[in-house]
Amino acid sequence: MLFLLNSILLGVGLAMDAFSVSIADAMANPTMKNSRKNLIAGTYAIFQFLMPVIGYACVHKAATVFTEFQKFIPWIALILLAYIGGKMLLEGLRNQFGEEEVEPADLTLKLLLVQGIATSIDALSVGFTISDYTWVMAIGAAFIIAVVTFVICRMGLHLGRKFGLKLAGRATIFGGIILIGIGIEIFLKGFFGF
Repeated sequence: MLFLLNSILLGVGLAMDAFSVSIADAMANPTMKNSRKNLIAGTYAIFQFLMPVIGYACVHKAATVFTEFQKFIPWIALILLAYIGGKMLLEGLRNQFGEEEVEPADLTLKLLLVQGIATSIDALSVGFTISDYTWVMAIGAAFIIAVVTFVICRMGLHLGRKFGLKLAGRATIFGGIILIGIGIEIFLKGFFGF
């Protein structure tokens, strides 16, 4: 029972970045279909599953390499989310102040994968947290984290849709600002320990 509770709490904590990005994604395209929402939430869930498993494997197989890589995690998340958020922000400003008609932002598979990596890369360190688990327990914990992430991201997509419909053309601007803010928050938390 304690294992399940710990895994759920880990999942909630790890899913917060993906939740925020889900809100931004849905704000940028409030008319997306359910299949697209499932793809987005599923992508975040898969990465939240993979990263703790990879971290677990690194702890047991290549701890020194992982320790060296860990210091780059905040930088990677900042760069990826600032790039995506900056692109959304510029597109939103162009649409807001230009003469172009506002269209829903196109979240390509490539951008979705980059968001998935950026929001889950800090989950690599969970491998240290679960390093005393057996492989079966580690996979089980990662699965629970993935399920929690999926559910939380679907809630974020629902909230983002509501905000996106109300904000209309400004939603892409707000979504970009949110992504940049998340990147900065991950960076500050990981680099300075805030």
